[in-house]
Parts: sequence; C-alpha cells; structure tokens
Amino acid sequence: MKDKRILYVSSEVVPYLPETEISSMSFETPRMINQQGGQIRIFMPRYGNINERRHQLHEVIRLSGINLVVNDLDMPLIIKVASIPKERIQVYFIDNDEYFKRKATLTDEDGNLFSDNDERAIFFAKGVIETVKKLNWSPDIIHVHGWLASLLPLYLKQFYKDEPLFNESKIVTSIYKSGFENELNSKLVDKIKFDNIDEEQIKDLVKPTYNNLMKVAIDNSDALIIGSEDLPEELTSYLENSNKPVLDFHPKDEFSEAYTNFYTTSVLE
Repeated sequence: MKDKRILYVSSEVVPYLPETEISSMSFETPRMINQQGGQIRIFMPRYGNINERRHQLHEVIRLSGINLVVNDLDMPLIIKVASIPKERIQVYFIDNDEYFKRKATLTDEDGNLFSDNDERAIFFAKGVIETVKKLNWSPDIIHVHGWLASLLPLYLKQFYKDEPLFNESKIVTSIYKSGFENELNSKLVDKIKFDNIDEEQIKDLVKPTYNNLMKVAIDNSDALIIGSEDLPEELTSYLENSNKPVLDFHPKDEFSEAYTNFYTTSVLE
C-alpha cells in the first residue's frame, strides 16, 4: 500500500474516545497503512467530551470559516487537528458549536439519541468532503466507519458526483453490529432531499433505523467490510445480495493481511 492515499472517516477513534470495536479499528487500520508507507488522513467529529487540552487539538484557520447548508440553514464549519502520539498520524476534527459543543457523543445522559443526530450526520459528511477539497487531496480509497459517518458514501456518489477530486476514489464501508435503537429524526429524508438527492436513492430512510442507514451506505459503496462477528440478519442478507466485494469479519489481532489484500485486489483492481 506504499504511497496509496487513504481517507479514513469515522464516528469515533481511539485515543480520543473510549475503546470500542469501531473506535479501535478506526485507529488500527490507518496505523497499519501508515506503517506500510501509505498516506493517510483521519476525520472524526469533535464531540464536546473530547478533552482538547489533553489531546492538543488546535483550530486550522485556513480550513475553517466556510458555511455548510443543512436543511436551508447556514452552519459554520470549524476544523481542528491533532496528532496521535508516537504514530505520526494526523486527525482532523469536524466541529460546529450548534452540533458538537455538548459534552456527549450521540446520546444524552439517559441514553436517548439526540434529536439532531440526523443533521449532525449530514454536516459531518459535507464537512469532511469540503475540507478534503480545500486540502486538494485526492484519496485512492475512502474507508467509512460508524453510523454517524454513514451518509458520506451517499453524498459522495450523489451530491458530489461531479467533483473531479473524487473521480477515482473507491468507497469502502465497514458494517458493524453496534448501532442504535429506535429511529433518527423522521424528517431526515426531507433534509437530504433539500440537497437535490434523488428520492429513489434514499427511499429506505423514510424509516431512519440503523439498518436502513447502513443499507443506503452499502448501496453507495464500492466494497464492504464486515466489522463485527455478528451482524443483524437483515444486514447480512443485504450484503449477500449487494453484488459487491465483501470482506468477512477478521478480529483486531489478525486483520492486517486480510485488509491489505482486500484493498489491493478487490477495491483498487
């Protein structure tokens, strides 16, 4: 994977958030490519419970300052950056006071989903893409982890389909078991349709469950990775019928060779 450019987009990454299946693989996979001589960039949301002083986050003024339109509202984009100690890996944080200042990630203290998680997901997807455009950095592979990042494939393939920077980019999405109960805001479809994305592409999101979000991500990805040993049966069947390259589950201590082979033979072929 030497000199290949890989963009990692995740809803959570260690050491900035506690270790989970997603946050761990969102660190281990780019570290592996980094050690192989690949060029990597990681993007994640700057949740309010990330300790900026301890992790030495700082704002990148030249990348901040643009407004992103979410459901007809202008939302300022703030970009912060930090380096993972000892790894020489740079992480970019998508921030906005309205969406990410609260001292929590995706749920309140009672475990209820935030009502604006749908808008946060749209903002995050657009924020990543607009920042990569500003960096003028064309990735060979874009690897997506976690449901808050799951609208990125849709926006890349639909809203940004004429953006030349991503013409050759291949989208890989890891599908995990850990999602959410219940549904996101029922107006999610209308907010995506505001961006002139074809209704047929998002028909599953009329009922914005975790499984349906993942189905839309699968539809707009070029290849898929099973990130958990046990997936919901509905997603397993959807993957089997996707007619796309799918890599079976590999645990953290033995994923390296399988992921590298998958990248080189199934994704970049």
